[in-house]
Amino acid sequence: MVAILLSCAVRGENKDVRSADRENYKEPAPKSTHDKGIHLQGIVWRNVILMALLHAASIYAIFLIPTARPLTWIWSYVCFFLTALGVTAGAHRLWSHRSYKAKLPLRVFLAAINSMAFQNDIFEWSRDHRVHHKYSETDADPHNAKRGFFFAHVGWLFVRKHKDVIEKGRRLDVSDLLADPVVMFQRRYYLMSVLVMCFLVPTLVPWYLWGESLWNSYFLAGILRYTVSLNITWLVNSAAHMYGNRPYDVNINPRENGFVTFGAIGEGFHNFHHTFPFDYSASEFGLRFNPTTCFIDLMCLLGLASDCKKASAQMVQARKCRTGEGSL
Repeated sequence: MVAILLSCAVRGENKDVRSADRENYKEPAPKSTHDKGIHLQGIVWRNVILMALLHAASIYAIFLIPTARPLTWIWSYVCFFLTALGVTAGAHRLWSHRSYKAKLPLRVFLAAINSMAFQNDIFEWSRDHRVHHKYSETDADPHNAKRGFFFAHVGWLFVRKHKDVIEKGRRLDVSDLLADPVVMFQRRYYLMSVLVMCFLVPTLVPWYLWGESLWNSYFLAGILRYTVSLNITWLVNSAAHMYGNRPYDVNINPRENGFVTFGAIGEGFHNFHHTFPFDYSASEFGLRFNPTTCFIDLMCLLGLASDCKKASAQMVQARKCRTGEGSL
């Protein structure tokens, strides 16, 4: 029941978005206060209430930490790490940006742990992320950071999408996603996969293997882990679009943010990522502070991944000199 209710909150008013080319697109000047922040007439109260309940349950879960077994603490972090990989190595770098290729066993694994993340299915996540890159910081950006930190972080899930997100999103090419049987299978059975991967597996493993109570297992490895992973992902949209330096391109909002890099296992080099979105490492620095890149490189060594795209050192340096903070 919890998973079903949360599905309503996470998916909520986020209808299909098919994006057009950005050519000739100009961000409209704010015509009313609706262009900034969140306003009562657009709020989806169901989503607000369910997210409030989720975070209240997570606060309660914090007080259960001392009563849980140390193995449960470790398991909760393992689940968090797998959850993060399902987003970073899976929905983001593989399916959204096609920055490397993955063989079927790896794609199946990434789809499974992506369901553990419960942030919409791979198809919706990747499609909306492509829209975000094409129209970043405009009204056509699903989580436009110019509407404020709260909106970019979670508020965009509390309101109906801006008309530009829908209008400018109708002709996005998602043929690769539609042709991927793993993506379509996960989409078809998404709710079931979320019930199993996001809630049942994290809860049952500690109970079955080392006798943890189902109560502690559910609230720590399930609810608390899920809530933390949501907020870490959201920080990429909020903090990493507002706080930090811009060594690659001062003309865009995304920043290099160390805190987000640490929490989101390598996703905080955001000025680099928006400058070179095709780079599989999402960073100039390779393995440094980038567990996601370490994972992809390991998969390459095992023969499960290949064709990793990378911005050359010369390309990066030339861009720094041309548009980075040092060019001013």
